[in-house]
Amino acid sequence: MPRITLPDGSVRQYDRPVTAARLAADIGPRLAAAALGVRINGELRDLNTLIQEDAQASIVTPTDRSGATDPDAVYLLRHSCAHIMAEAIQALRPGVQLVYGPPVDNGFFYDLSVPHERPLSTDDFEEIEKRMAAIVTQDRPFTRYEMPVKEGLEKLRAEGSKYKIDNADRAIAQGADRLSFYVTGEPGKDWEDLCRGPHVPSTGRIAAFKVMSLASSFWHGDATSDRLTRVYGIAFATPKELAEHRRMLAESRKRDHRRLGRQLELFAFDEDVGPGLVLWTPAGAVIRRELEEFIRGELLRQGYQMVYTPHIGKLSLFKTSGHYPYYRDKQYPPIVDADQIQSLARQGVSCAELADRLQQGDIDGYLLKPMNCPHHVKIYASRHHSYRDLPVRLAEFGTVYRWEQSGEIGGLTRVRGLTQDDAHLFCTEDQIPAELKACLALVKIIFTTLGLTDYRVRIGLRDPASEKYVGDAGLWKKAEQACREAARSLDVRVDEEPGEAAFYGPKIDFMINDVIGREWQLGTIQVDYSLPERFDLTYTGPDNQPHRPVMIHRAPFGSMERFVGMLIEHFAGAFPTWLAPEQVRVLPISDKSTGYARSVLATLHDRQIRATMDDGHSRIQAKIKVAADWKIPYMLVVGPSDQQATAVSVRARGIQQNLGSLELGAFAESITAEITSRGRATVISEHFAAAKI
Repeated sequence: MPRITLPDGSVRQYDRPVTAARLAADIGPRLAAAALGVRINGELRDLNTLIQEDAQASIVTPTDRSGATDPDAVYLLRHSCAHIMAEAIQALRPGVQLVYGPPVDNGFFYDLSVPHERPLSTDDFEEIEKRMAAIVTQDRPFTRYEMPVKEGLEKLRAEGSKYKIDNADRAIAQGADRLSFYVTGEPGKDWEDLCRGPHVPSTGRIAAFKVMSLASSFWHGDATSDRLTRVYGIAFATPKELAEHRRMLAESRKRDHRRLGRQLELFAFDEDVGPGLVLWTPAGAVIRRELEEFIRGELLRQGYQMVYTPHIGKLSLFKTSGHYPYYRDKQYPPIVDADQIQSLARQGVSCAELADRLQQGDIDGYLLKPMNCPHHVKIYASRHHSYRDLPVRLAEFGTVYRWEQSGEIGGLTRVRGLTQDDAHLFCTEDQIPAELKACLALVKIIFTTLGLTDYRVRIGLRDPASEKYVGDAGLWKKAEQACREAARSLDVRVDEEPGEAAFYGPKIDFMINDVIGREWQLGTIQVDYSLPERFDLTYTGPDNQPHRPVMIHRAPFGSMERFVGMLIEHFAGAFPTWLAPEQVRVLPISDKSTGYARSVLATLHDRQIRATMDDGHSRIQAKIKVAADWKIPYMLVVGPSDQQATAVSVRARGIQQNLGSLELGAFAESITAEITSRGRATVISEHFAAAKI
């Protein structure tokens, strides 16, 4: 007699086991019609799942009670559509073998082993989609059946797919005592795949889908193993959502920072330098420098002290901190003295044994620093501190190095050398709340100035079931509570996510939605009781006894590279005037006005305004178009009448006409105010607010 508790607290009681589909129908016909799946005691399941015991249940529909898209519904739709796509491909390409096909953040994919003689191409997408549409129209049920492990493996061996057998072996290794299969229709008659599920009730529930792209992949991600074909797709509950998604993709392509970075000459990569190592060109260096100067000014106002530290450190330093070997897979190999290696080689020490000795501490070396924290710890430890000295706030634009896999590197957002606007605060326990709030206030200033007003806070907590975390559980609880209380001081959405903490402490991450709604993880703040313990840091308290400080890590920008990449896409390359690499371009109408144009340029340069002049022989409209393509905030068109009046004709980015004439000194004064106020006042608001634009 299951007793089922619903999300609103109401209870439904049955005298026998009941399916989730029956539960939805009993609640109401509209819910039953919209239902895609169910959560039973927190686990996402099919609607055909039989509820046999007391449970908490929540029916999954395309939208939740607030009208927002339900992530569970998206998962079910995309997982199910992956099966439909795989069925369509196998029908069109006999010989294709299935590997695996999970939903992912932006859609789903299926890895396939495709015969070399008949590879898939984008030309096949239309035919695949037609076959998928036919499967959807047939509205066949997703039918689950299970087999004992032994029988299931016999079935898979008879089918002869090593990929399915491998998937089954992995499931068994994780504790599965039965293997489950999903059929789009009737078992023994229609298409099926080994799958844990869950899925939507039937193929007809997939209202909108699109095959998106192809890529190469490798079995288990191993480049020495089988090369596979990865087919990406997308699915939504309604055609309207699909259309909006495709519009967003088109907008994303227009804003892609990699394309704009090349077009606007902001940064470069070179294989001779190395993948993922950014070359900041003069224009991009301006953006980075302006951001650094902006935050440096705020830091000095809050009592931070700027420091510099080396790019490398002894391996033993990072062993003490825990970064080695914890982050070993993301670090460059240690640098070991060549004479020491040769000596060990003569002793018959193998490469594998050398690696073991490095990890165990029998051999020391140097490491390209993956984090700035240990260096800042050593600066704190370089002198004695009293409680009167605390908090000590050390800040640095510190470059660190991460060994990202080549397939993970992408533009500025995933690099191997990155600079963090890093700071570490050493304080007493009593000072934690105030320091966290000050860190949050700093982040808010940065986001507000840059117009990043749509964001949420994610508190990364320790997963008690994981062994990756270090430190005392009681101190972890204190740190987590301090993060919660500080986050509440911001008037934004706060989410808690167990398992997202750093290995040494909980953290507050800032999840930014850019102008077209994409979410980016940027700044972070972390509370750390562990590193002060590991490095035996102390301060002398009022009782004249040694006490342990608490350490706060904070980086509002996070990675400067990633932050600039996000800003390029957020602004579509059209930066606010204070950030723009080139702020003004002077455009003489003809050679007769070149001399006056030079004097205008000199006036701007005297005020340290970043300005250039186009004194080419093109017509003025062509010059305007070139300046617009470079996304320059202001163009000053000058001709004989402007010279006579010591004025300029002002044209602003994105406005297809001259705003009007303005005395040169007045323009210089106004754009200087726009730059120094970082956009709070503008040339347009001061002089052309009433202009018809």
